[in-house]
Amino acid sequence: MGFSRAELESFRDAVVPDLLPRDDQPLRLLFVGINPGLWTAATQTHFAHPGNRFYPALLRAGILTEPVDQAAGMSEDDRDALRRRGIGITNVVARATARADELTASELREGGERLRRLVSRRQPRVVAVAGVTAYRAAFAERRATVGEQPERWGDSRVFVVPNPSGLNAHETVDSLASAYAEAARAAGILEP
Repeated sequence: MGFSRAELESFRDAVVPDLLPRDDQPLRLLFVGINPGLWTAATQTHFAHPGNRFYPALLRAGILTEPVDQAAGMSEDDRDALRRRGIGITNVVARATARADELTASELREGGERLRRLVSRRQPRVVAVAGVTAYRAAFAERRATVGEQPERWGDSRVFVVPNPSGLNAHETVDSLASAYAEAARAAGILEP
C-alpha cells in the first residue's frame, strides 16, 4: 500500500482512536506515541509508517508472537492480539501531523494532562512513553532520561522508551526491543 504526498496531506489533523482493551479487561501495558503521523492517520494504525520499527521491535522482544504489516494497516486480528495481552496504544497528542516538531508546547502539555486522566481511569501496570523529548515537554520533566521514571502515576509505573521512528537513527530494532521488553516485564507481559 502506498500513498501520494497529496493523499497523506489530506489526513493532516485527523485523529486516530486509542487501541485499548475493553473497559472490563485489564490494561497491563500502555504504549504512548508522541502523535499520529500522516501514514498512521491514513491507515488508522498506530506507528504505521513503513520505516517505523515499533512492531518489528515488539516481535523481536517477544511481546508480539506474529508479525504486523503496519504500513498496510492492522487487521482486527492484529488489534485483538494486543488487546488479549492487555496492551494498549495511545498518543500524547491526538492530531496527525507530518512531523512531531509541528506540535506546540501547549498541545504537548494538554496532551500530557489527557494522558494522565486516561491512566487514572484505566490504571495500567506500566505506561511506556516513546520519546524522551516529548516526555520532557509534556510533563515538565526536563531531566528525564530513558528508562523507568522515579514518579508513578497512581499505581502505574512509568517508563520512557526510545522513539521507534526511522528518524531516531541511533536506535536499532534490537535496542528498541530491549527497552520495550523491560517495560513489558514490569507489566507482567513477559517473564522476568
